Amino acid sequence: MSEPVRLPFDPIERARELWVRRWGEGSRADAMATATSVMRVQQLLLARFDTIAGRHGLTFARYECLVLLAFSREGRLSMSRIGERLMVHPTSATNIVQRLVAQGFVERVPNPQDRRGAFAVVTDAGRAAMEAVTADLEAADFGLGMLGPEQHDALFSLLREVRVGARDFTP
Repeated sequence: MSEPVRLPFDPIERARELWVRRWGEGSRADAMATATSVMRVQQLLLARFDTIAGRHGLTFARYECLVLLAFSREGRLSMSRIGERLMVHPTSATNIVQRLVAQGFVERVPNPQDRRGAFAVVTDAGRAAMEAVTADLEAADFGLGMLGPEQHDALFSLLREVRVGARDFTP
């Protein structure tokens, strides 16, 4: 994947100006600009992460699934649990796992409590791929090398407040 095209202007600032022009100074232009900035940063980071994971035959979503499985207490998770944790529909979780199975990075094993269900279990090859992508993401500072430690703490704290407010978890 090539570098994203650099725009000669800040598209979020331009959107804020147009927002105010259309809906006035009392509008929620600041909230729109902040939300849009978060989404744009997410897209920029995801593109970079997909490029890094792609060097190892993965997408970032598949990498996330491998990490999730490696971090799980029992070393296995159901499709519904994977979907919950990755915040994707169970069908998408199943698709991710099927692709990982085809690559030999995950095995599907029957769920003894649910005949229709299965668990996903990461393989040694999946762990090796996960470790390789992790090393590359760390070498790239997760795309956030322009921030210092205090900025990381501040940004994490602000985004955590948003997640708490959205009831992402119970603090």
